[in-house]
Amino acid sequence: MPRWLPRAMVLALALIAVFQLGSWAFHQLTGLLINVLIAFFLALAVEPAVSWMAARGVRRGLGTFLVFLGVFVTAAGFVTLLGSMLAGQIITIVEDFPDYLDSVINWVNAHFHTELRRVDVQEGLLRSDWLRDYVQNSATGVLDVSAQVLGGLFQLLTVGLFSFYFAADGPRLRRTVCSLLPPARQAEVLRAWEIAVNKTGGYLYSRGLMALISGLAHFVLLEVLEVPYAPVLAVWVGLVSQFIPTIGTYLAGALPMLIAFTVDPWYALWVLTFVVLYQQFENYVLQPKLTSRTVDIHPAVAFGSVVAGTALLGAVGALIAIPAIATLQAFLGAYVKRYDVTDDPRVHGHRGPGGGPGLLLRVRGLWARRPDTTRPRVEDAGS
Repeated sequence: MPRWLPRAMVLALALIAVFQLGSWAFHQLTGLLINVLIAFFLALAVEPAVSWMAARGVRRGLGTFLVFLGVFVTAAGFVTLLGSMLAGQIITIVEDFPDYLDSVINWVNAHFHTELRRVDVQEGLLRSDWLRDYVQNSATGVLDVSAQVLGGLFQLLTVGLFSFYFAADGPRLRRTVCSLLPPARQAEVLRAWEIAVNKTGGYLYSRGLMALISGLAHFVLLEVLEVPYAPVLAVWVGLVSQFIPTIGTYLAGALPMLIAFTVDPWYALWVLTFVVLYQQFENYVLQPKLTSRTVDIHPAVAFGSVVAGTALLGAVGALIAIPAIATLQAFLGAYVKRYDVTDDPRVHGHRGPGGGPGLLLRVRGLWARRPDTTRPRVEDAGS
């Protein structure tokens, strides 16, 4: 046996063990890494506001605390108003349920010639097996829901703490990262960091402005239709439609349509029509103007990035996909060399001599020069 073989076997086994240990640790820490990634992008988003306050004499820690306090108060107020609205609607539905049930029973009796009564229907529902099973499953599911709520609160607290430290200690963090790199690389890292701050902050701020405009537009519609809870519904539409990618528009419009349906079914149709028309106005008029200087990525690239982010990280990836792609595009645009495009008609979509109209003209010219075989030749006529 060669002398190097035992050492090679031990080294191979050690490498396999290290790889397995690293893979296990990575899978165990995936949730923490995702939380840190969310916190980093959130810190990038609030960095302009914190830096603006720091430039005016406010300590970064205090400025970061004030920014997060404003975000927390706004979110808590919105959730409270939305919860009170939903609770009020549920109470109204429960109070009006006997009338709805009577109308359904009367319709069934009139059309199917039956003799149903509300008391019989209620007793049948209360004694049914599926209702008993549903109550038991709901009782056992309360613990699961409570555990998920506690886990979500802990995750939110983790993201908040990390993002606070990233934003408050931004200069120290950049100094620590740059201290590990040579001077030439330090400039590139700082440039990439600045681009990430501008793109992420610009993306969120442009989304916030579009959410404000969308909320005001839907508020006017709901007030005209006299739909209850119009302010809360307008805030719901503005936030959900802008900060939940791809399906946010449909989720945002579903709740106002449901509330409007309780007032008048035709109002729900009006709300649906307005949501569709406003979405077209936002996609083709409002969004290109507001995001041209902040994000400036092609709609197809944005959609593809959202799909890819969702496939990789779920809802978190869908949320941070667009600012991440915008940052990467801006960073590559700063270093990739570009050349002037020649004045060629094919650049604008016109076909050149090799095909399209040019080929058609050449075929016509050859056809015009083709000899006419229908007339006899001169030699044949003389003979």
